[in-house]
Amino acid sequence: MIVEWSKRFFVLCLSTALMACGTVDTVSGWFEDETYVAPPAELVEFSQEFKPTVAWTVNTGDGASEYSDLGAWLQGNMIVAIDNEGDLSSYDQITGRQLWQVELDVPVTTGVGGGDGLILVGTQEGEVLALNEANGDLLWRKRLSSEILVPPKASNNVVVARSADGRLTGLSVSDGAVLWNYQRAVPLLSLRGTGAPVLADDKVIAGYANGKLVAVSIVDGKVIWEKSISVPRGRTELDRIVDIDSAPVIKDGNVYVVAYHGNVAAVSLDSGRTLWSREASSRSGLDVSVGEAVYLSDDSDYVWAFQDGTGDALWRQTRLLRRKISAPTIVGENVLVGDFEGYAHWISRKDGRFVARLQVADSAIRSQPVVKDDLVYITAVDGTLTALRIQ
Repeated sequence: MIVEWSKRFFVLCLSTALMACGTVDTVSGWFEDETYVAPPAELVEFSQEFKPTVAWTVNTGDGASEYSDLGAWLQGNMIVAIDNEGDLSSYDQITGRQLWQVELDVPVTTGVGGGDGLILVGTQEGEVLALNEANGDLLWRKRLSSEILVPPKASNNVVVARSADGRLTGLSVSDGAVLWNYQRAVPLLSLRGTGAPVLADDKVIAGYANGKLVAVSIVDGKVIWEKSISVPRGRTELDRIVDIDSAPVIKDGNVYVVAYHGNVAAVSLDSGRTLWSREASSRSGLDVSVGEAVYLSDDSDYVWAFQDGTGDALWRQTRLLRRKISAPTIVGENVLVGDFEGYAHWISRKDGRFVARLQVADSAIRSQPVVKDDLVYITAVDGTLTALRIQ
């Protein structure tokens, strides 16, 4: 009886602490039962259909802190990575040869962004730093209202930065001057993190912690349309969390997005009209083959394929349960996800079977793999950046 009461008291205290601090670093597992979290699934044996080939691998620095996602950024013929102390490095995307390196000496919790000839860094202290893509020289820096949790991006001579207080800010590419601000209130309780805005034509598409997807003008920050992807439901604040915590994917004039405790949906980029929607929950993210399937890593670490156009489930891979997998990336005829032990898993787009596996690092892979030409790039928490050839 004493042990039972102690466990219940612990859960109550934890719940109270989470609500007091305003964000939740992880919500899966704590309240499912009184024994914390079941262990991750063991890796299953299968017949490998090909052997993944490593093109090159480098160590980019000290890596990430516990809750950071320091994914690498592709721009031009280079790939750029940063560690949590602000050591920034650029590499030739084909050979892995280092092009330049800069020690910024700033604390960061998110990866690099860029565009319009700039490499962009956001810091824990709320600064945006703009560097010359050719040599890494610092061009300007601008302090914003709070911590930068997602990589800044630039297009149409505007740098767009997203801060932890829910604010989108448009800055001048030339000198960092503030051009516009757009802000929404942050709910009392939300997941730590925020969905990265995506720039498309003259629009900035951003998901919010209240389950809404918003399109604003990149020119002046005015709202073009707004759509509710998920509506808060449930008795408790934890149940009512509906954050859009991953970046939307824009393809062929459609915006694909998923919310926590909510839905995966496709909406029109021009109007925000819902094209289809179905229930799903994810804070990792998705990838899309337009007209074919939307691939999604959910909060149980299942990988799903949904029919694009209807949202009907095509298949579900359940053998990575609780392995803290990354968002999936389409790689040829397969999708690729990373897990908490540094394994990369290739899963058939046709039927969800495992086709290949390779351990590329000794630490977690949180960042969504990125693809260019015939290479796929994977960033691990310890700073390992690996380029693999697409089979």
